[in-house]
Amino acid sequence: MAHPFTKGVHDLGNGVHAYLQPHGEWGYSNAGLITDGAESLLVDTLFDERLTAEMMVALKDATGVGAGDIGTLVNTHANGDHTFGNRLISNARIIASTASAHEMEEDGNPQRLAELLANWKSLGEVGVFFHKLFKDFDFAGVEFRMPDVTFSGEKTVKVGNKDVHLIEVGPAHTAGDVLIHSPADRAVFTGDILFIEGTPIAWAGPVSNWVKACDRILAMDVEAIVPGHGPITDKAGVKAMQSYLVFVEAEAKKRHAAGLTAWEAAQDIALGEFAAWRDAERIAVTVDTIYREINNDTSPRDIVALFGQMAELDKRFCAACGHKH
Repeated sequence: MAHPFTKGVHDLGNGVHAYLQPHGEWGYSNAGLITDGAESLLVDTLFDERLTAEMMVALKDATGVGAGDIGTLVNTHANGDHTFGNRLISNARIIASTASAHEMEEDGNPQRLAELLANWKSLGEVGVFFHKLFKDFDFAGVEFRMPDVTFSGEKTVKVGNKDVHLIEVGPAHTAGDVLIHSPADRAVFTGDILFIEGTPIAWAGPVSNWVKACDRILAMDVEAIVPGHGPITDKAGVKAMQSYLVFVEAEAKKRHAAGLTAWEAAQDIALGEFAAWRDAERIAVTVDTIYREINNDTSPRDIVALFGQMAELDKRFCAACGHKH
């Protein structure tokens, strides 16, 4: 059954709901709810507490389950657009992969984002780009809450009589990506292992792990596939995103062999059928990640420089097609 890509709660049947935020661009992530009897599991929170509170009111209206009723919250990965609302789910035990929890300790700092937004005018083109992406979010009021329970590999949790499988497939998008699979519901929540109708971004890599994660989803007996960003999809959507990753990795490796830098390669790769996907500028980070793997480069990344590259590509793409990807 196709679900429209509209903001709010979508009933997937059998006590499973998705919460979608069009159009899935930077920061506008999806979440989900799995229930059975009186028990419930929330998949991810949103990028700030205002949006998370709005989501929980909508879920309460649709399902009767409010923020204080959630027994378990699973963060699919460390990024703030899936974790910054954690504090509001006050009675839940929070579960994440060990790698994600470590990444949250290193980078889970909403105040840093608040400061960057407050000072964006002093950051030149990077600041302009950052402000465009994140100006609608309120990071200043976020109090970050870490996971209570961590795991590596796989973990099964009970929601009523349902077995829900937590499957670590990272490092890929981030260091510790987790799929949340409810076999009884034929549903999987993928976090940012899937961006549908939008461009994926490999902060961690290797891309080969991400391709294998897509294979893991494709092997599941599922009807509803809820991505981290974008509309609810099916296996054709998984294959499309997997094809992007395979294509970009192959093109980056060709250019590495030819002696181009990562930035030169990112500018040189013609996106073809993928050019219409939103946020196409993210290729700069993914190519940089591929190069780092090839070069066995574990040095600290210059995130500001990468945002500068994405800002430059974004301007070019906007000029070429007349709208933001």
